Amino acid sequence: MEPKIVTIPMRDGVEIGVAIYAPKDNAQSKDKTLGNGKYPALLAASPYRFDNNTLPASPQFLWRETGPIEFYQAQGYAYVHVDVRGSGRSGGEYEFFGKNEVQDLYDVVEWIAKQPWSNGKIGTIGQSYFCMIQWFLGALNPPHLACIGAHDGLNDLYRAICYQGGIPGYFFPGHWWYQNRLINRYPATGPAREQTPDLEAMIAAHPTYDDFWRERAAFEMGERVIAPIYSSGVWGKITLHTRGNIDGYRRARGPKKLRMSGANNAWEAAAEFADVEFHERVWLPFYDHYLKGKSSSYETRPNVEYEVRGSKLTRSSDAWPPKNTQYRAWYLNGETSGSVTSLNDGGLSATPTPTNHTTSYRYPDPHWVAGVVGFAPGGPAAGYDPVRRVLTFTSAPLEADMEIAGPIKLVLFASSTATDTDFYVKISAQMPQDSEARAKGVNPPADLVSRGWLRASHRKLDDMRSSEMEPHHTHTNPEPIVPGRVYRYDISVEPMAYLFKKGQRIRLEIVNGDSPITEGAYWAHYYRPNQIGEDTIHHSAEYPSALILPVTAS
Repeated sequence: MEPKIVTIPMRDGVEIGVAIYAPKDNAQSKDKTLGNGKYPALLAASPYRFDNNTLPASPQFLWRETGPIEFYQAQGYAYVHVDVRGSGRSGGEYEFFGKNEVQDLYDVVEWIAKQPWSNGKIGTIGQSYFCMIQWFLGALNPPHLACIGAHDGLNDLYRAICYQGGIPGYFFPGHWWYQNRLINRYPATGPAREQTPDLEAMIAAHPTYDDFWRERAAFEMGERVIAPIYSSGVWGKITLHTRGNIDGYRRARGPKKLRMSGANNAWEAAAEFADVEFHERVWLPFYDHYLKGKSSSYETRPNVEYEVRGSKLTRSSDAWPPKNTQYRAWYLNGETSGSVTSLNDGGLSATPTPTNHTTSYRYPDPHWVAGVVGFAPGGPAAGYDPVRRVLTFTSAPLEADMEIAGPIKLVLFASSTATDTDFYVKISAQMPQDSEARAKGVNPPADLVSRGWLRASHRKLDDMRSSEMEPHHTHTNPEPIVPGRVYRYDISVEPMAYLFKKGQRIRLEIVNGDSPITEGAYWAHYYRPNQIGEDTIHHSAEYPSALILPVTAS
């Protein structure tokens, strides 16, 4: 799989490194329809450098997100892999999705179209970063961009990961930036490359949604995308990409379809995208249709197709959310569920409690040992218990299966002794538990369904972009809260399709932090030293705090 490596001069004189993996000749190719030496091209771009493509596309190397290059060569496609400026063999400084980085791809698309081996049709390919940059390229609409294969990529850097709910995250300025520099410094082949920008300082200098982030928010220009697009998301990536694929699909104005994979996490998602069978079934029909003009199974696919987590079901729909979605409220109350050991063990019910009731907790909790996680019964030797030292509100066992698909919202009425606080929200399907384990205080097993985040000072809604079920916060001018005053917070929880089974309980968890124990090294947030105080959740007829779920009608 030896590519031809070339450099392409950009409009400002910077030279961009490109690896061209030529299609196999017609005698070898599995596609016998290409006989004139003119081939379509698949364009992939990232800062992970094409010199690392000799490594296996395995979950060990999560950033090896090109898909199976040799498979597409055998199908009669030229695979063109770009090192974005400031990485690999490309000149210039790395810009973290800046305007020059995006404009470079426009120039590369038009350069490909002029090559003697090109049929003038270029599509995009790739996962995560490879996908994120496609949203921008689609909005630029280069004349020879024939289709966009957007797999597993966010389109709003600020809200999706760098400042979730206005809360600064660790992933991009910490883990990702260290990893990216390592990838460039010690490639599998090729010369070393040092990247000098201070990404941590760059992100920290912009804690609110300002012009820096608007330049890097593809969702701001999503309506400009007119090329045919197949947006393919992953339910297991709710801490990073999931909402981006749904939002990108909904905003695009050209021919479009959406599919959502049930892969449970980043490693499973990486293995899925590296798998040849996945590309034969999902992606090749899309590219063949738009880049070769062939009739394929893509034409008969539904507009929306999604797996339902917690089951083996796959559903189809004309739109997202599905038209048979009915939004059902589960109200927080002070009644004891008796099903879980937590700071409060509150309840969820179909109607708001008529009496005034509140639930309070002080922080930092003296029993937290790793972020907001405590020890299980028996202390350190028994291991960690993520639920024991947080607030929970849990329903009674469900009397029948309940399937959800769509956006999720938490309406929370709360006050604090501090001038600012954070809300970390988790929704779980809590499994049945035998009485003996419950008597010992061992918490029941649970399956995480979705997450949400909001910093109290970032509560202001963008009325133009918000809808009843999808609150969109401006994050432009944080407003401190008045200690003791009750505020309403509309918290957007990541969209999901999930089957709660009969006998399971819906569990809502609320606390002001998270933990590397539960979020892993990538997705956790730092607990600030000045997070000291007491928060109170209000739940009554006057303050009807409620979790609103998108229940699909049978």
